[in-house]
Amino acid sequence: MGAESSIAEEIDFGLDGLVPAAVTDWPTGRLLVLCYLNEEALRLTLESGLVHLYRRSQGRVQKKGVESGHVQRVREIRLNCDGNSLELRVDQEVAACARGYHSCYYRRWNRDEQRWEIVDERIFDPNQVYT
Repeated sequence: MGAESSIAEEIDFGLDGLVPAAVTDWPTGRLLVLCYLNEEALRLTLESGLVHLYRRSQGRVQKKGVESGHVQRVREIRLNCDGNSLELRVDQEVAACARGYHSCYYRRWNRDEQRWEIVDERIFDPNQVYT
C-alpha cells in the first residue's frame, strides 16, 4: 500500500474524514459530478482504476456505476493547492447522472424566466436501468 499511503498523506480529508472530488470528463473537461471520497474510497480507486466514492446518504463506500454499469475509468487525479479537494479526470461510460444525462449538471438557471431549464439531452431512461 506504499503509493496509496503516500498520496493520502498529502490530502486533507477534513474533520468528517471526507474530501470533495470534482469528477470531470477526460476528453471535454466538463464537470460530471461532485462526490466525496474517504481514505478507503481513494485506495479502492487507486487499486482498481475505477472511481469509488463515499455515499454520505448510505454511510458506505461504493463503486460509481455499480448498479447501472456506467463506470468511470480514472485517467488522472489532481490535488488542489490547499490539499483539500480533488479532481478526478475520467473516461465516462454512457452517463454519470442517475437521471439519464451525461453530466449531473444538465440544468442551467434562466435569469430572464427565473427558472431552471434542462439544457442537455437525456441519454437513457433511468426506469429501464435502475430496478
